[in-house]
Amino acid sequence: MNRTEFIITTAIILFVAFSMGWFANWLVHRFTRVRQSDVADLDRMSQELHEAEEARDQAITYLQQREAELTNQLTQTEAELGAAMDGLRAARQEAEELRHHHG
Repeated sequence: MNRTEFIITTAIILFVAFSMGWFANWLVHRFTRVRQSDVADLDRMSQELHEAEEARDQAITYLQQREAELTNQLTQTEAELGAAMDGLRAARQEAEELRHHHG
């Protein structure tokens, strides 16, 4: 093998190695790159998730306020019912006493 054959063989080997490296690099980037549309989709999903969390928090706050209002109304209604029952009891007792006095 003379000097010219050695240089040509070395050049071919280096070119093949370069081509294989370039192809491997292209494959890696082809499968690992993130497309701009993917980033936009992730941004949109992130925004929608944030809005959904805010809506959930608002709904929870509303439900807690409504529960407090209804509990307050129930307590007032129970107190009014108790007062009405006491008044009815007193009226029955008074009616019974009047019956005994007139009877």
